[in-house]
Amino acid sequence: MPDPMRPRASLRTAVVWEVLKDALDRRVKATGREALDVLDTGGGSGNFAVPVARLGHRVTVVDPSPNALFALERRAAEAGVADRVRGVQGDVLGLFDVVERGGYDAVLCHGVLEYVEDPAEGVRNAVDALRSEGALSLLAAGLGGAVLARALAGHFTEARRALGDPAGRWGDGDPVPRRFTAEQLTELVAATGVEVGAVHGVRVFADLVPGVLVDTESGALDALLKLEAAAAELPAFHSVATQLHVLGEKRA
Repeated sequence: MPDPMRPRASLRTAVVWEVLKDALDRRVKATGREALDVLDTGGGSGNFAVPVARLGHRVTVVDPSPNALFALERRAAEAGVADRVRGVQGDVLGLFDVVERGGYDAVLCHGVLEYVEDPAEGVRNAVDALRSEGALSLLAAGLGGAVLARALAGHFTEARRALGDPAGRWGDGDPVPRRFTAEQLTELVAATGVEVGAVHGVRVFADLVPGVLVDTESGALDALLKLEAAAAELPAFHSVATQLHVLGEKRA
């Protein structure tokens, strides 16, 4: 996934980026510290970590892939933030083998819960890494978006199978091991004692609109971005979003 600050890539990341940036700004004001300590679990090559570091924050990325961490190091260097980005090999289920508990003002857990054996433990670990009143940014695959996409592609049996499957999978060839509804994600977060501040639908329309239309029609990209932002917080669209974003705050 490209840098969320690049225009074309922003179709996939704009909603999450704006919510995350606002949350970090609030933590800066609340703590009185301009530089926060941010943990990005499963942060890969730094799609969010590098832009967060550009804001002046210190970011630790935990990822199981050495190749992704190498790409992170290179990207951070190219962006001039190598001194504020640290990559560590590990995963969210073994998080405290590589980072400290309660050491971070914000924790990002993006695109992780779909792939771990125990999503509840993953969320608990992410929360346990937070300082009091720290911010949790959780992004995971949405069930409804996958069902809609399979149906629009003419794969009606697969769409129906995903609806009835406990993990939200449409078949043996499905590359995503698990999908969630907004209710399931908020329940996982609330079970840890974290206060859910907002839920957003991500990529409600972006994955359904032909790319050639966005690339060739004047003003189409900007208009689509505004549409995504307008629909993101409306519960009616959570059920058809490709991804779901939950923002929470650890209670004091």
